[in-house]
Amino acid sequence: MYNGSFLFARVHPPGLEPGTTDPKSVMISISLWVQVRAIIRGRRILCNAKRHANDTMPIFMITRSDIPKEVQHVADTLESRGFEAYLVGGCVRDLILEHTPNDWDITTNAHPLEIESLFPETFVNNDYGTVGVVTESDDPQVKIVEVTPYRTESEYTNARHPDKVEFGVSLIDDLKRRDFTMNAIAFRLKTGELVDPYGGEADAKKGIVKAVGNPTERFGEDALRMMRAVRLAVRLQFTIEGDTMAAIATNAENLGRISKERIRDEFVKILASKQPMQGIIFLEKLGLLPFVAPDLTRGIGVEQNQAHAFDVYEHLLRTMQHAADKDWSFDVRLAGLFHDISKPETRRWSKEKNDWTFHGHEVVGAKVTKKALQDLKFPRETIEKVVKLVRWHMFFSDPDQVTLSAVRRTIANVGQEHIWELMQLRRCDRIGTGRPKEQPFRLRKYTAMVEEALRDPISVKMLKVDGSRIMELTGEKPGPKLGHTLNALLEEVLDEPGKNTTEYMEERAVELMKLPEDELKTLGDAGRLKREAEEAAEIAELQKKHGVCC
Repeated sequence: MYNGSFLFARVHPPGLEPGTTDPKSVMISISLWVQVRAIIRGRRILCNAKRHANDTMPIFMITRSDIPKEVQHVADTLESRGFEAYLVGGCVRDLILEHTPNDWDITTNAHPLEIESLFPETFVNNDYGTVGVVTESDDPQVKIVEVTPYRTESEYTNARHPDKVEFGVSLIDDLKRRDFTMNAIAFRLKTGELVDPYGGEADAKKGIVKAVGNPTERFGEDALRMMRAVRLAVRLQFTIEGDTMAAIATNAENLGRISKERIRDEFVKILASKQPMQGIIFLEKLGLLPFVAPDLTRGIGVEQNQAHAFDVYEHLLRTMQHAADKDWSFDVRLAGLFHDISKPETRRWSKEKNDWTFHGHEVVGAKVTKKALQDLKFPRETIEKVVKLVRWHMFFSDPDQVTLSAVRRTIANVGQEHIWELMQLRRCDRIGTGRPKEQPFRLRKYTAMVEEALRDPISVKMLKVDGSRIMELTGEKPGPKLGHTLNALLEEVLDEPGKNTTEYMEERAVELMKLPEDELKTLGDAGRLKREAEEAAEIAELQKKHGVCC
């Protein structure tokens, strides 16, 4: 076993010619929209075109230290028992690209029962013979190492799953059934051999997503691969090879045969990438978006009012993209993509304003968003949160007129735990209009008001006794004396918070209620005035923090 560094070149098995690196439709780095239109329309792009000639053999270097010890152990165990063990798929691709793999897969000539017999804890959870080997690691990326036998698949009558799976085949047969060339590379840790029959290393280094063999056949085997091509292109910032892209556009309707759960999972990964806007554009231009989020397509070309530089569709994409640029939560990205989803059906022309209006679009949009997310089988918690953000994203109004009570109502509507994500959505919404400033004075002032509303309350509500309990203890009727007593109690708690216990509060309340009303009022007023002064100081500090004190 060699423990140092391996210097690898591609190994082409006997009888197989090296995969071509000169695609029929040349793809160059120009505007995404131009790329897609050129491929679909079959135009040849001549300007700045650079063919991918196979001038030199790609070379890269991997050390054992690049591979987690848990993965090494699984591979070494298989090899020690006389089986082959190759790293395969995305982990090899990522190593070639000098990325850190998110997961690790091994393929072998051992059958499922043979794999299970070699490890103390395993499980099998699919029909493809994949065995999950449970390691001793606490790292979720290597807690489970998946080991799959070499296999071939045949007949995909539902464009989702093979009708027949056969084990006992060769590694080359196994690689032949994989989706893209950069995922059809296998690396043997024992010998340093890299098996790359389809030129996947070269494609990966050139930034090309290319189907293995005939792309129409690959997408016929599993139509979800069309979305996966988009997701990989967006995540890795690659281009999609011409014939592969054309096959997606031709076979897009087959995505409708895929389960909503699988579509959702790819959709989530696209939105979680650094360039989700590019991903949605790809989906729409290739004809896939109607099978993912059809409501989005209704906004294409729908002109907005003078406050917006873009149509509804592009505004939604730009709002979502700003959330990604800020690295905000997935829920804010999703809400950004759907927040104005119902502007097309609520659009009305106002003669008075001489402009378009969209009254109630947030109310209708919340319902449309809920149905769209339910159709995609999103978790209930995600649906509830995103729907709230969409429903209340129009909270913004003139802060010179809005009251703290209105701010508190907004917080109550969306939930205290979500209020800052609502504020983030509003900032994304503003950038999505084409305006340069994310936080104008009005939004900064509203932010200060939200912080004010969220402060720990300095009020009688924090006391361990209330007016009803005092009346029970003393027999006193409702009146000003109760209020004076509560304010006097609060004064004591502000000075000594430790006094705020049920026992002390009740005993002290009984004592205070025996005082003359004038004396009690003096004590109560002292507490109220002190509280108001402290609140004013805190509010002034908040306004200064957000630059809205003047």
